[in-house]
Amino acid sequence: MDTYSIIPMKAEHWDYVREIYRKGIELGIATFTYEVPEYDVWDKNHLQICRIVAVMGGKVAGFAALGPMYSAPAYGGAAEVSIYIDPDFKRKGIGKALLNELWKLSAECGIWMLFSSIIQDNTASIELHSCCGFRMIGFREKPAKDINGIWRNTVLMEKRNPDIY
Repeated sequence: MDTYSIIPMKAEHWDYVREIYRKGIELGIATFTYEVPEYDVWDKNHLQICRIVAVMGGKVAGFAALGPMYSAPAYGGAAEVSIYIDPDFKRKGIGKALLNELWKLSAECGIWMLFSSIIQDNTASIELHSCCGFRMIGFREKPAKDINGIWRNTVLMEKRNPDIY
């Protein structure tokens, strides 16, 4: 049986995280980003709380983090999910474990709503979010082109914490 640990993300995990993110870009259905940002840019675009990695066999197998939904202070309790699993570690329960842990940690930090905008063709991510209690709230028609220049639709999903509001 494959075992993994979910731990807080640290600076020394960045090389692994960067490589997993690069693989996600290459897939063409994980992000509309065309190149991996430098750490300082990635760091600035993500909240300082709730950054986690799954470690298996001494390697980072996946990561999850939160970004601000909007910059206005009123949205301080709403955050956007970023979750990536290394393709070499898919179908081992890591995505579900990371997303559930992210939900738990975010609630402890006062986040009342998590939001995801997922490229419609990324059915694995949509299924993951659904099985972790996220619901589809809509979709956007062709808001952006992927790395291959193809217009893609996105599915909008959210999970709300009824204990906070």
